This record gives sequence, structure tokens and C-alpha cells, in this order.
Amino acid sequence: MTLPDIPALQQYFASGETTSYSFRKLQLQKLRKAIEANEHAIMDALFNDLKKSPEEAYSTEIGFVYSEITHTLKHLQEWMRPVTVSSPLLIFPSSSKILRDPLGVTLIIAPWNYPFQLVMAPLIGAIAGGNCAVVKPSEFTPYTSAIIEKIIAEAFTANYIAVATGNGAEVVPQLMNQFRFDHVFFTGSIPVGRQIALMAADKLVPVTLELGGKSPCIVDKDVNLKVAAQRIAWGKFTNVGQTCVAPDYLLVHESRRNELVELLEKSVHQYYGNDPLQSADYGKIINENRYNKLESFLSQGSIVFGGKTDKEKLFISPTLLENVPENSPVMQEEIFGPILPLYTFTHHRQAIEMVQRMPNPLALYVFTNNTDVEKLYTEKISFGGGCINNTLIHFANAKLPFGGVGNSGVGVYHGKFSFDTFTRQKSVVKTSTWIDPSAKYPPYKGKLNILKWLLK
Repeated sequence: MTLPDIPALQQYFASGETTSYSFRKLQLQKLRKAIEANEHAIMDALFNDLKKSPEEAYSTEIGFVYSEITHTLKHLQEWMRPVTVSSPLLIFPSSSKILRDPLGVTLIIAPWNYPFQLVMAPLIGAIAGGNCAVVKPSEFTPYTSAIIEKIIAEAFTANYIAVATGNGAEVVPQLMNQFRFDHVFFTGSIPVGRQIALMAADKLVPVTLELGGKSPCIVDKDVNLKVAAQRIAWGKFTNVGQTCVAPDYLLVHESRRNELVELLEKSVHQYYGNDPLQSADYGKIINENRYNKLESFLSQGSIVFGGKTDKEKLFISPTLLENVPENSPVMQEEIFGPILPLYTFTHHRQAIEMVQRMPNPLALYVFTNNTDVEKLYTEKISFGGGCINNTLIHFANAKLPFGGVGNSGVGVYHGKFSFDTFTRQKSVVKTSTWIDPSAKYPPYKGKLNILKWLLK
């Protein structure tokens, strides 16, 4: 276990060193340079922890972080500028503006499924916002956590950006109970998110909670099924389904069920071959506990295809389940693995009602060529973000806010939304002294009509 010196970070932030544009820009450049210098080591670590191929590691983790840094550097000066707003006649002669103020010392708690990207993406926002930060990588990905610690030590001083290591269940409460952070950013499961929120509430600490949930994928009858199957299989089985925005269950119009099943299985073979265990592009389950949980789900429905397992290698093949009761455990919690329950519907009302019986999903995916159907689902269902005729890719657009709603999360980030999350709006009114209208001062007798006019 390694605990950072929080008072040293608080003292460094209080010095004002972190707030200038030139400082923030330099730190982002240093972070990028340190990542570039360790790029191959990051890929090796992600392979050792999750069996990610170099291509998957780059596209879903390293390249994503480069894109965030590039986007932030391009726009940071603009984001930092004060925003002038109009002033009412009541406060004449005054001008009004909004400043973006750094929060202070922030805590970033990362999960294991994208262990590099989900440390670095919020860290970019914290740096851009002018903050100090403590990052807590996941102990379940020790190789990636070690390389993160190395990168941060190379790029930053320990009184600016620090790393906490060890068992999160012990380290995080110890940190949050001993110190009042100015913001806590957590990515992970709903149960742990609740615990984080409770600890933060005791000290009135604002939080961003990026959680998960059961994200539905709905396939209308009027759609290109070949393309739909390819995109669904890619979105579901990337990172072996260990993605918070992966399709969690599938609803298909019953008239297209057989064709979709056939095309899904064909897509799986196309991506991972006849034996995904031998595929360089198919990873592994994170640990034995998760493997045991996922394996128990396989008996809760009829296996349409897949279902092969190897406990020693933490392997479960891409699997489609059918005849799954809604009240079964596999449908009561986020699956977070390569198992996809399949349901059919005849009327859109049925699909909507099923989705609404569950907590607000983090993502919604709808495959349709009918704009009325698209509008129906996006308006009737509350969800964090999503795609029409695709999966996952909304996550990759830095100009879109990423976050959940209800049980699936609190707050958003990515691009400017990360900058906004790690800063606060500060209001400033500046009043000239060349004139000082007396209407606002006592005595007020005889001024009622003037006040009514000013306050309309």
C-alpha cells in the first residue's frame, strides 16, 4: 500500500502554481511525452492483465488518451477564458462575467476493465482544470498500475500528481476519511459507487460517478441485419464484454430473430475464428471471482451458441442466451462479460416496457432505418448516451458528454466536459464608480414605482 502526502498536494495547490495556462499546457505535454516513451510497456501491461492485443490496447486505451490530450491542448486556452454575460438594468453601471475556477486536490479512482484509459482521461481533465490530483489505479490490473505509477513519476512531482496503491477497499476509505478532497471522480460498479457517494457526502465533497447498468440493444425489423450483427458483436465482445457501455441484452423484432442469430454467430467466427480461445484478438476474464460469476450465468437460459469455458485460462467464449427469465440473476445485474441474453418483441411498446422495468441504462443502442422509431426510443427511454445503428462509438467523441443517469451515474466528462467537471463557475460583477444611482439605497419612500420598473 502506498498513500500519498495529501497535505503536500494541498500546499502546492494553495501556492497557485497549477493555475496558469502555460503550466497546464506544459503538464499535458509532459504527460503525452511520458506515455509515448512507455507505449510498448503499456501494451505489454495490458496484455499481461487482460490479454489485450496491441491493436486493441492502442485503439481503446492509448490512442484514446492521445486524442483527449490533443483535443484539450487545442481548446484549453479558449475554455479558460472568462465568459461575459449581460447585466440587468438593476445593477447598472456593472459588467458581469463567469470564471472557471480550479477545484483543488482531486481524487480519481479507476476500474480494471480499461485500466489505463480510465485513469488518464479524467486526469487530463483534472490537469486542464488547474488541479492537483491523487490517482488510484485498480489493484486487479497490477502490471498496468505499475506502468501508470512509473509514467506519473516521470512526468510530475509527487506534490502535484500522486499515485495511491493497494487494495481499494482499504485505501480509498482511508484517504477519504482522513482528508477532504475537493472532488472525487469514480469509475466502477454501482454498489461501490454508492459507498463512495456516502463517504463523500459526510464531508460535502462533490462527486462524479461513472457507473454502469443494463444497456439494451434494440433491433427493429427495418434494418440492415448484416451490418447490425457485425456492430453488435463488436460492441459486445470487445474486451470480452468487460465494457461498461457494452450491449447488456438484446431485443430483436421476432420476424428477424433467426436471421440475426445466424449473422451474429457468423460475425463472432469472422472476428475470433472457430476457437476464440486461440484468437489473438480475444482477451480473458479479469480474475477467478468474475469468471465464477459469469459461468453461473450460463445455466440461466438456453445457449444458442458459445458457452465454452476454461477456468484455468479465465476463458468464456462469446455466448448468446435465450429463454432467460427477467428475474434471473443474469438480468438483475450488469453482466460485464461475453454473455448476451436475447429477447424478441412484436410491438415497440413491449420493448420499451421491458427497458423501463429496469434502472436507467448507461447506454441505449437502437438499430432502425425508421426515424419515427428512432425518435420513439430516444424520447421514451432515459439513458446516459447511445447510438443509432451502432454501438460504443459515442464514447469516442470528445465533443459529446459521457455519463449516466440515475443508477448509471452522476456527472459527465470527455473533452470540455472534463474541463467543466474539474472546475467550478465563479461569478464576478464589476461596477463602475462614475455614477451611483440612489434608487437602490434607503430611504425607499417614494421609490416603489422605480423599483417595480427596474425589477420587471
